[in-house]
Parts: sequence; structure tokens; C-alpha cells
Amino acid sequence: LDQCWLYTHWLPLIPLAFLSFYSLEWWLFELLVLWSGLLPNPKLETSVLSICFTTAALHYVIPGGVAAAVSTRVSNNLGAGNPQVARLSVFSGLCLWLVESIFFTTLLFTCKNIIGYAFSNSKEVVDYVADLAPLLCLSFILDGFTAILNGVVRGSGWQHIGAWNNVVSYYLIGAPVGVYLAFYRHFNGKGLWSGVVVGSAVQAIVLSIIISSMNWKEQAEKARKRILSSEKGLS
Repeated sequence: LDQCWLYTHWLPLIPLAFLSFYSLEWWLFELLVLWSGLLPNPKLETSVLSICFTTAALHYVIPGGVAAAVSTRVSNNLGAGNPQVARLSVFSGLCLWLVESIFFTTLLFTCKNIIGYAFSNSKEVVDYVADLAPLLCLSFILDGFTAILNGVVRGSGWQHIGAWNNVVSYYLIGAPVGVYLAFYRHFNGKGLWSGVVVGSAVQAIVLSIIISSMNWKEQAEKARKRILSSEKGLS
């Protein structure tokens, strides 16, 4: 059993299991759908926000995959003592994000009047989805951007920063803004989704500041020290 399990260096890893900032982000989308049931026309609002949520989740598969690759490349190259290659991986990921976001936002905006028919035959639902399409396009851009930056954060071993940034951006800023716009300014579903856009924008700004000020050489040295420490624990 001792050969199968390494019983050292568990303490620093245990908190990472609780910092599931991917879950924190998607829980907010689920809450939006639930809150939409409290709006004046719950059937319409719930249907449209569910469609927007499904569309956003479907799109997120692409930047999410790129983010996973960036995270792996960053962590591997930092551990190998190649900070410049790690930095280049971030740039490559951002270039891929730019290409895919331009393509899919253009596609969505062009097809905004018909995309609702993929989910519903109701003209009212389709028209409402078309009305929300510009906000959904913004979500595509911001979600893809934050996905790449979160990949960098994970690859650098800064999961706690990503988790707290999610809590502050979405739950302390985005969600209150969405509730205010939906229930007090009577923007309804558009107001709720605006809160998501605001939260994503705040998260993108914070992550951009953190990553742009990152000392890559120092991060590589820290990664090497962690590797050497782990190797000593194995010996």
C-alpha cells in the first residue's frame, strides 16, 4: 500500500479540492435560472435564460479546452525552468481565444433571429433570445478570455486567487448587479444576464492585472523548489 500512495505533502493539496472555482462560476448560472422564476413572466424568462445558459455552456467547451492546454503548458514549463516558454504559451492561448471569439460572436450575432428555433417553436421565446444575443456575444468574449487567464492561474498554482476572484466578481458584484437590474430596474432576464457580464468583466480585469504583473522567472524558481521538495519526500 505504501508503494501505491504517497503520504507526504498532502496538506498543501487538500485546500485545492475545496477551491473549485469552476463550480462557483457555473452555480451562478444555475441561480440565474432559479431567480428568473420570480420575474413577472416566469415561463418566458426561465425558458430564455435556460437557452442562453445552454448556448454559453456549449461555446465554453472550446475556450475551456484551450485553457486546459494552456494550464498544462504553463505548469510543465515553469516546472522545467522555462519561464519564457510558459509566457509564450499564454500568448498562444490568447491568440486562439481571439480567433474563436471573433468567429463565434459573429456567427451568433448573424444568426440571432433564428438561433432560438433550435430550442423552441415559440415566436415570443425566439424574439427574446434575439434581444439577448448582444449580451450573449459579450459573454462569449469575456468567458473565453477569463477561461484562458484562469488556465494560467491554475498552471501557476494560484487556485486560491482564482477562487476568491470568482467569489468577489460573480457573487459580490455580478449577482447583486443582476438582481438590482432585474427586480428593481425591471430589466427582467436581460438584467440578470447583465449581472453575469459585469461579473465576467470584473474577473477579466483582475486576472489581467495579476498575470501582467507576474514575475515568470520567480514563478519558475518556486515551481522548481516544489519539485525538489517533492523528490526529497519520495526518497
